[in-house]
Amino acid sequence: MTKGNAFVLGATGQVGRAAVRALVADGWEVTAASRGGVRDDRWPDEVRSVRLDRNEEGALAAGLGDGCDVLVDIVAYDGGHGRQLTGLADRIGSAVVVSSGAVYEDAQGRSFDTQDRPDGFPAFPVPVAEDWRTVAPGDTTYGTRKIALERELLAAGETLPTTLLRAGAIHGPYCPGPRELWFVKRALDERPVRLLSYGGTSRFHPAHVDNLAELVRLAAADPGSRVLNGADPEAPTVAEIGAAIDAVLGVESETVLIEGAPPEDLVGLTPWTAPHPIVYDMTAAERELGYRPVVSYAESLPETVEWLAGHLKGREWREAFPGLAKYQVDFFDYAAEDAWLASRA
Repeated sequence: MTKGNAFVLGATGQVGRAAVRALVADGWEVTAASRGGVRDDRWPDEVRSVRLDRNEEGALAAGLGDGCDVLVDIVAYDGGHGRQLTGLADRIGSAVVVSSGAVYEDAQGRSFDTQDRPDGFPAFPVPVAEDWRTVAPGDTTYGTRKIALERELLAAGETLPTTLLRAGAIHGPYCPGPRELWFVKRALDERPVRLLSYGGTSRFHPAHVDNLAELVRLAAADPGSRVLNGADPEAPTVAEIGAAIDAVLGVESETVLIEGAPPEDLVGLTPWTAPHPIVYDMTAAERELGYRPVVSYAESLPETVEWLAGHLKGREWREAFPGLAKYQVDFFDYAAEDAWLASRA
């Protein structure tokens, strides 16, 4: 006997792949929708795969057909997508929608949207809970769009019960912009040294795809209107992440710790670098859904590192990971690092 039918939108992204597996294992009949309509090799044969672009007029309504018991939306982005879902509420029993921890702002009104300004990086309480203040909804930035999405869905209330998952720094196989590449490529390049600003103590709470998939599974089985953080059981420092990746690859790198901010350009800057820790409180998910993480950060690394190395093999990193290349930053400017080290010596 099945739990019902689940419709996963954005099924072939890094979180969608894991969510489909988790739902099938929990007894749901799953339709996996994506723009490419491709399948994951690890999905069982009974998963129905469909090609669907939600931005095409009427496409989502047609894909839903008579409806579903739960819709899992991995790729909802803004208020328009929220209204799209609420407009189909008569065909959707409940929803689970991935939002982002980027919606929070600190007591001074600083958020991820202001981090490029002098003294603009937010200083959140540690850990930050779901009732903490957020940015104003709008259509100008990632954070304002995500909170606009949340507001539309929460306003629907019982018409469309929706669990919103504010994800941390998502990691795992199939990541389009993997932060772990910063360490993995250096090891593969036999780069003997790495520089870490802020003394290597920066913390940006990771969220593995399997842990997010577990939250999706639990929320699908227990519908309600709620907002929950989504993150791993621990928030390691960037220095601890580097050491853990070295252990997986069997290398030993020299780490140079820089006190304070990156001294110039990208020297000492990593995808986790921040002057203040970003840590999400997970007690609400534990209390409301009985959530327990299925994997720790360190336990997840071997699979991630193997996928990264294989995806990078024989290709320039910008070609392999356009999600990182879009920032137009050379994360591997070894010459600049060597020049700084020489000047320091």
